[in-house]
Formats: sequence, C-alpha cells, structure tokens
Amino acid sequence: MSPRTNDNATPDADRATPDETPVGATPAERTAEATPAEKAIPSAEATPAEQPTPAAETTGGPDAPVTVPDADTHAENGVGDGGDERVAAVRRVSQAQRRWRAAQLGFCAAALAVAMTAGAVVLGALRDGATTPAVAAVSNGVSPQLLASGDLDASVLSLQAHLRSQPKDFGGWATLGLAYVEQARTKGDPSRYPQAQKALGKSLKLRPDYDPALAGQAALAAARHDFTDALTYADLALKQNPYSERALSSRIDALVELGRYDEASKAADLADSRRPGVPVFTRYAYVHELRGDVKTARRVLEQALATATSRGDISYVASALGQLAWNQGDYDSALTYYARALAADDAYLPALEGRARTQAAKGDRAAAIKGMELVVQRYPLPQPLVELGELYEARGAAGDKQKARDQYTLVNAWISLAHAYGVNADLDTALAAADHGDHKAALTAARAEWARRHTVHTADALAWALHVSGRDAEALPYARRATATGYRNASFLYHLGVIEKATGHTGKARTALTAALDLNPGFSPLGAREARKALEATK
Repeated sequence: MSPRTNDNATPDADRATPDETPVGATPAERTAEATPAEKAIPSAEATPAEQPTPAAETTGGPDAPVTVPDADTHAENGVGDGGDERVAAVRRVSQAQRRWRAAQLGFCAAALAVAMTAGAVVLGALRDGATTPAVAAVSNGVSPQLLASGDLDASVLSLQAHLRSQPKDFGGWATLGLAYVEQARTKGDPSRYPQAQKALGKSLKLRPDYDPALAGQAALAAARHDFTDALTYADLALKQNPYSERALSSRIDALVELGRYDEASKAADLADSRRPGVPVFTRYAYVHELRGDVKTARRVLEQALATATSRGDISYVASALGQLAWNQGDYDSALTYYARALAADDAYLPALEGRARTQAAKGDRAAAIKGMELVVQRYPLPQPLVELGELYEARGAAGDKQKARDQYTLVNAWISLAHAYGVNADLDTALAAADHGDHKAALTAARAEWARRHTVHTADALAWALHVSGRDAEALPYARRATATGYRNASFLYHLGVIEKATGHTGKARTALTAALDLNPGFSPLGAREARKALEATK
C-alpha cells in the first residue's frame, strides 16, 4: 500500500466531512473497550428506540418533531434546548440507584445535562419561530464539503436553513443526516441519532436507493453499535456506488466490530484500491494493529498524516498515532502526536483525552486529572469518566473517593441515555460494572454482547466479567481468545494474567503480567498497580 493524496475537495455526496472518523470504532476510541473500571454501575434500563430503515417515513422540514420513546419531552427536531428529556433520563437512573447520595446524583445529573446540552444550544435559534440565520443560496444536492468549514454546528444550521427552502433536496437531507451522526460522535450526544435517522429516511423517501443516504444509514447503525445492520446498509450502498468512500469505510468498521477480521482485511484492501484516502488509511492501519502488525499500522498512519491537509484530518490521524504509541508504552511519541493534533484543533476530544491518559502513565497525575476533568466537563463519555474516577482513587486525597463515585454514577447515566436513543451500550456496561459496580449486571451485559459479536474486545469483557463473578475456569478460554490475534493490549494481557493465576497456571500468569507491564506500564491508574501486585504474588 502506498500513500495517496486524500482528495478533500471532491464533492462526493457520500462524505459528510473530509475528516471522517469511524463511528463506534475509531483507533483513538477503541481502547475504551479495554479500560478496567471499578464499583457501582448497575445495569442500564434499555428503552426502545426507532430503528433505521432504508425508507423510513418522514414528514416536515429539517426542524420537524422527532419522537423518541420514553423521553418526557423532546425539543423541536431535537436541536433546541434538548435538556428536559436528558435530565428526565438521568432522574430515571437515579431512581434505580437510591443507594447513592441525593447530592451526588444531583451533581451528576446537572453535569450530564449541561455537557450534553451544550451542543444543542447553538442550534436553539431554530426553535419556537426564532429568526433563521442568513445563509447564501445553495443549489440542490448540497455538497457535503459545506461541512468541511471546521464548524460543524454552523454547517448544520446552514443545511437546516437550506432545507426549509428546498425540502425536496435529497442530497441535502443525506448530508444533514450524516452531520447529525458526526455531531453525536464528536459531542457524545446520542439524541442526535433519531434526528439522523429522520433526515436519512427523508432522503431515501425522495430518492430510493440513493447511495449516500444508504451509506449514512450504515454509519448511523454502526454508531448505535448495530454492526449487522451497518454491514447490510454498506453493502446496499456499494451496489449503487462501488466507490462510495463512506460505504467502503463503514463496511470495514462493521466487519471489524463483528469480529470477522479476515474479511475486514480483504475489505480494507478493496477500499484502498478503490478510494484511497485518510478514512481508508486509518481503518487499514487498525486492521493490521488488531493482528499485532504494529509496524505496518504505524507506517500507514504516518503516510496518512503526511497526506492530510484539513485540520480535521490532521487531528484525527495524529490522535490515532498517539493512541498507537500509547498502546506500545511510547509515551513521549504519544505526547508529540497529541500535541500535533491539538495544534490543528485545540478542542479535539480524542487528543485531549489521550494526552491526559499519557500524562497519567508518565506519573504527572495532577496534569492528568486536570486534563481529564476538562474532557468530562465537555463530553461525559464512559471511558474518560471511568479513567477520571480511577485517577481520583489512585490519588486518594480527601474527598477523592466520593469524586470517583460521582464519575462512575455518571457513566451509568450516560449508558441509560444511550439506550434511550437506540444505542447498544452493553459493552460499556460490562466494562464499567465489572470493576466498579454490579458483577451480575456486568456478566449479563457481557454475555449479551458476546451473543451479538465475537471480537477481541467482547472476549476480553466477557472473560473479565466471568472473573469478577468468581468463574475463572469459564473465563480462561475467553481471555486467551482476546489475545490470540496478536493484538498488543496491556489491559487484555493483565486480565489474562490474573485469570491464569486464578486457575493455577502460575508460569503463564507471570508471562502475561510481565508482558502487560513491559508493553505499557501505565495502562491504567488502578489496573497497572494491581498487575504489579499480581505479578509479585506469582514469584
């Protein structure tokens, strides 16, 4: 594979943004599935949500109402204040968690409502007949390059205004749907998903089999962790347009997240031959990383960074390189890459999170806590919330124990909201609850996820959930399967070592634990400490 220029200027309607990142499976996000967690996350109550269909029935303009089951209220098209239903969801969580202090729950509910509403505030002008901002006239078939301006919220505003005057612009609807998916990803706000579904369905109603809208449905399904549907929609889009970059990319994502790694590798080769560019390069690299071929993964990402021209692409690829370096324990390189990502976009979440994680690994706990606090204030997603909680626990100052509990409770609130908007969050539940909550809930969620897909991440989650439930003999085959592809992940090796030790395989336990700490000695604020204790106990 050789690097080729990423053509960000091509007005193909299958791209929502030139710096597209894989939804639900980006290299910078995937370690969220390997972070050990701690104590207090009961299972989230799933709420039925709309399922994406190729010809979903939609009516009205870009700000028509969207109904989300079990939400107390929903702002017009979900792009106004948007806080009522989110606060209501958090309150439902609090009813299931009465053992937590009322003050703590109030803090968490407020934090989540504020953080998740922040992205909706900018769109509030579209509610209640407020004045629509002036935009230049746009022809039918709005180019998704409109979204390349660097201000996604402003681009969405422009698209909404355009679609009021041109409601039959199927291309504009597809682009708006993709923009909503991107907003959900970048802001950690699952309320965008029903909006995306509505917009994409409108596009397909206006033009059935429109490949950018089908590719958008694939991205939406992947974002909701419905990877079977993601694969189906990607294949449908590719029947219409074999060169759709988004569909080619989503197909790789779906195969990876279904654990079909050989097929994913072939899909990555095909995508590289048809539509080489940053979105394909990064997926190609991750497929190789999963097989332990870190050298190729790094080379491809470096080539991708060399060809990146937009700020979004630079931030995305540099963060992926930072994550790869961190996974290998190369903290200085990781910080260099994260600095480059932040130079391009100083608010880029994966780079901020990765920098804080790396600072923690290097022993700069104060900077790590400050950085991770900034991340969760903006976007309270499960991985940074758990990591911040663990950083508080590791510090152990006055009040830190309660601060940690606040973070773990907020994880549960996010999971509940994700369920309410049609996102399968069983993997998040399993990982968080195994170390920080209800072991029974962790095992139930891990089994459910394993029934859907057999990946290294789901194998690891099920192994650890079985371990904390005292079922190490059952856990061992899954722990070994999680490391069988050659994927170099210190958390997986730590889990394997602990389970090997518990089942009497002392020599193998010592090998796995040593490998974990040699690979990435600061892989987790609490897990690395426990790995050292476990290793000492094998001597």
